[in-house]
Amino acid sequence: MDALRRMAIFARVVELGSMNAAAKALGMTPSAVSQHLSKLEAQHNVTLLHRTTRKLTLTEAGAVFYQGCADMLAAAQLAEQRITELRDAPVGELRLSAPTGFAGPLISQALAPLLKLHPKLSLRLFFHDEMIDLVSNRIDLALRAGELKDSSLIARHLTDWPNVLVAAPQYLARQAAINHPKQLSELDWIAIEAGRSDYAFFHPNGEVAKPPITPRVISNNIVSAREFVLAGMGLAIQPEPEVRTAINEGRLMVVLPEWRLPSIAIYAVTPRREAQPAKVRYAIDALKAQLAL
Repeated sequence: MDALRRMAIFARVVELGSMNAAAKALGMTPSAVSQHLSKLEAQHNVTLLHRTTRKLTLTEAGAVFYQGCADMLAAAQLAEQRITELRDAPVGELRLSAPTGFAGPLISQALAPLLKLHPKLSLRLFFHDEMIDLVSNRIDLALRAGELKDSSLIARHLTDWPNVLVAAPQYLARQAAINHPKQLSELDWIAIEAGRSDYAFFHPNGEVAKPPITPRVISNNIVSAREFVLAGMGLAIQPEPEVRTAINEGRLMVVLPEWRLPSIAIYAVTPRREAQPAKVRYAIDALKAQLAL
């Protein structure tokens, strides 16, 4: 590091034309500048500058060496400029991981305006239903739903999504009217998680019902499970924002709308860092605004 510092001092002396001017610019004494130059020449066993009382003149070796020092300083200044841009403005590639349920319009609606406003920002998306290691995969930001288990990560709560029980109209047309959760045990279920046998339903009058269920179809992918529901194969519990369009279009219907299901928390998760680059901060704000709708 001392050698790099001496190279920077040497370049500053050449640029300003004197040791006194360089010393003033660097906040050093002229003698300290002179000592650094002497050590630099001794290190390389070559004379870099001819010193007279009036001026400094580069030797041939000094001219060649100065160009390398100038290039080094330019690279350092460019690095500082880029790190400042990353800190202050959303630039570079944003690597975002999310469950497959977010592969629809939710993320694009949140981040497309951000990309349009900031042309130096690019986006790389990774959709995984399993938890992936953010550090080893160089993920800047991940969306996670439900309970968080990795305490080494920084989580910011974005919103809570209500869950709804849905089925296709063609499936409900084949069933008797569903008026109470106790009837659900006898119906066909499309489950998202294997091993779960009941769900809690809460009524405004304080009643709580936990009907046991036996899934007919179990998937580790919420999108594939939803397709079976849309095909009229049974009922499923889904996050309301993800099925809102299908409900509005009449392709799905909410079953037992007066009963409430526990909501699901949505988090923005990042690796533990002292300060997040602007691209991550801007993306979190955009996602929070969109997902809360």
